[in-house]
Amino acid sequence: MTLDNTDKLILKLIQSDASMPASEIAERVNLTQPPCWRRIKRLEEEGFIIKRAGVLDPKKLGLHLVIYAEVKLTANSELAAFEREVQKIEEVTECYIMLGQVDFLLRIVTTDIAGYEKLYRDQLAKLPGLQELNSSVAMSEVKRTTELPIKLK
Repeated sequence: MTLDNTDKLILKLIQSDASMPASEIAERVNLTQPPCWRRIKRLEEEGFIIKRAGVLDPKKLGLHLVIYAEVKLTANSELAAFEREVQKIEEVTECYIMLGQVDFLLRIVTTDIAGYEKLYRDQLAKLPGLQELNSSVAMSEVKRTTELPIKLK
């Protein structure tokens, strides 16, 4: 499916505010509501819109610490077992397979250092095939967004 500028603008609006009603999106992209709604449905069906979600303030929820952990697995470890287990850990909000010196990069959100230590002892250190885990603490947040860069023509 090819995206025209109207589709891209709809995607930009939805990712900036998933609660925006179709009527408002239609108005902003200069369409009437029925064709706009059809476009949104098509974008969902084609997989451009995976899901709509609210963005929460972690600090209001007592989650004051962000850790980036680099993971190296043993040479003979099973990647699938590691991936399965890491997906079960709620505090791991992102996990990427990496090229280079490490095998995985984890983004972990937790309460504080004590909370991270408990998570490490109870879950992270027990991950299958774990050889090495190096953690870096984020001191402050400069930019965080869920919005992807969508270029209009």
